[in-house]
Amino acid sequence: QVLFVESGGGSVQPGESLTLSCVASGMVFSNFGMGWYRQAPGKSRETVATITSIGSPSVGNSVKGRFTISRDNAKNTVYLQMNNLSPEDTAVYYCNYAYRRPLGPWGQGTQVTVSS
Repeated sequence: QVLFVESGGGSVQPGESLTLSCVASGMVFSNFGMGWYRQAPGKSRETVATITSIGSPSVGNSVKGRFTISRDNAKNTVYLQMNNLSPEDTAVYYCNYAYRRPLGPWGQGTQVTVSS
């Protein structure tokens, strides 16, 4: 059974940084592309960043230059380094497969709140 467990969220002020982690289990992690997704209140879920199974990253235009996605296959973990956070980044962040349909089950996510 595939399981994604996200952590690392919190409440920060604009301009600060956070690093999110997602540990995957129940799958051969190194075989799959992974992604970070977010859902803000009243909005649909959007793709933030993706990384291929061999580590080639891609980030969305809204976070380009501020967010970095990476992975550690030995730890079954994908990371999202978020710098220069703004209130528009406030959302629940989730990880899941990328480049694959259907996606796996959604975890509980980790809340990121950016406010002054």
